[in-house]
Amino acid sequence: MAVEELQSIIKRCQILEEQDFKEEDFGLFQLAGQRCIEEGHIDQLLEIIQNEKNKVIIKNMGWNLIGPVVRCLLCKDKEDAKRKVCFLIFDLLVKLCNPKELLLGLLELIEEPSGKQISQSILLLLQPLQTVIQKVHNKAYSIGLALSTLWNQLSLLPVPYSKEQIQMDDYGLCQCCKALIEFTKPFVEEVIDNKENSLENEKLKDELLKFCFKSLKCPLLTAQFLEQSEEGGNDPFRYFASEIIGFLSAIGHPFPKMIFNHGRKKRTWNYLEFEEEEDKQLADSMASLAYLVFVQGIRIDQLPMVLSPLYLLQFNMGHIEVFLQRTEESVISKGLELLENSLLRIEDSSLLYQYLEIKSFLTVPQRKKSLAMLQLYINKLDSQGKYTLFRCLLNTSNHSGVEAFIIQNIKNQIDMSLKRTHNNKWFTGPQLVSLLDLVLFLPEGAETDLLQNSDRIMASLNLLRYLVIKDNENDNQTGLWTELGNIENNFLKPLHIGLNMSKAHYEAEIKNSQEAQKSKDLCSITVGGEEIPNMPPEMQLKVLHSALFTFDLIESVLARVEELIEIKTKSTSEENIGIK
Repeated sequence: MAVEELQSIIKRCQILEEQDFKEEDFGLFQLAGQRCIEEGHIDQLLEIIQNEKNKVIIKNMGWNLIGPVVRCLLCKDKEDAKRKVCFLIFDLLVKLCNPKELLLGLLELIEEPSGKQISQSILLLLQPLQTVIQKVHNKAYSIGLALSTLWNQLSLLPVPYSKEQIQMDDYGLCQCCKALIEFTKPFVEEVIDNKENSLENEKLKDELLKFCFKSLKCPLLTAQFLEQSEEGGNDPFRYFASEIIGFLSAIGHPFPKMIFNHGRKKRTWNYLEFEEEEDKQLADSMASLAYLVFVQGIRIDQLPMVLSPLYLLQFNMGHIEVFLQRTEESVISKGLELLENSLLRIEDSSLLYQYLEIKSFLTVPQRKKSLAMLQLYINKLDSQGKYTLFRCLLNTSNHSGVEAFIIQNIKNQIDMSLKRTHNNKWFTGPQLVSLLDLVLFLPEGAETDLLQNSDRIMASLNLLRYLVIKDNENDNQTGLWTELGNIENNFLKPLHIGLNMSKAHYEAEIKNSQEAQKSKDLCSITVGGEEIPNMPPEMQLKVLHSALFTFDLIESVLARVEELIEIKTKSTSEENIGIK
């Protein structure tokens, strides 16, 4: 029945001129053709399309069949023989239909799927799409539209992270990336072969440039790369990245020019409509490009060898900050890798304080990897840079562990300074006193949460103990003895009061927990300023006793520091009396 309906429509249209086809004819043709496919009359449909008499009708109306044919091809339940005929129909439609209408139809089909069907659809339609684009008149616009549509769909696919996920490629992203390179190559080659700087060619360059920027951001910003071994040669993301960077050079934007010009006021692109796109993509894309080149070594042979390590670090500062401002662990790790790569090229203590530009780096050093990078960064800075960084971190980190880490570094710098013939002015005398004011105090006085700040407090006490032992009152190289009164008022006395209050609070909590244990009730306790509800009494007791142990440890070190101060001041006083 469907075949007869289709033949009837065709017979009526055969006597009409092309411009006389009505909208109703298009709808009936599509409906009848779709029913032919659904009812299994695929062979008869192929004969109708192959009939030379129907050439004009197929050219104008055949694109309406693309959807049903493609859905048939994507259906795994179809018999192989029927799928083979569907492929023949598909190829004929691509060859015979109006390319403009066909282009829009193919892009609509690419936009339709979700999940794992995205990659299946793209892999099926890329080659026909490439063929159709070669036939249209406004090629630059069509290529831009196609690449944008393809990228939008690919950006919905999850990026595989582990070696196993990359090899499995469940959602087909890796296959699509490779296929997308093959899809784009002819258009890049067209730009290379076109020696005339025509407006159309320049527009095509811009469309390809936009696509490269988008690709650098997704999937390459978050993609993980296999080790550069034998497996590295089969790394789909490394291949994709290498080709994308190659495309940039081919269309007149080699990556050294791109990344070293980034941030300057003068734009290197030609069309104002690119500005909005650039603002959204450029920072992430350029950071991704820097990582690919400097850390992964992709196309690094194109980089001028005369660039100094200090210049490269300064250049990469902005890119590192872009990575560290993101929330994804994999992206932050890339920022730290880029920082490490840049720092390892530099000699220790040679980095001038003016290079302290990685603002957001100071907000994430509590991560294990970040602390290692922070230490490497500290090692490379000159004395003023170290001093400036320590002050900045103590004022901004709000993380007891990080502050303890910085205080230990301050102690190391003081120790090195005291052992030198010529003292380092940044870690002795008035400059050090200013720094100690940030270390030897309690943020909220006696009300400070000592458990939450225990790491910082212990580091501060250990630093103070070191200063008392190493610096004699008569020498006073560190300025400690001049400031001792302030240290006692701002740090030692409030710490005593705070310890008494905290121990009393936790002893009361222990008593409550023991009573709850007798009644076998669940209750909540407050530890480190946070309420922990519904904890079994025996677990509560462990937590509370652990807190008391921390307070006892702080109290023990505090007592030792005060004992040393008393011994030192008494000894100095006796020496002064003896001199008199």
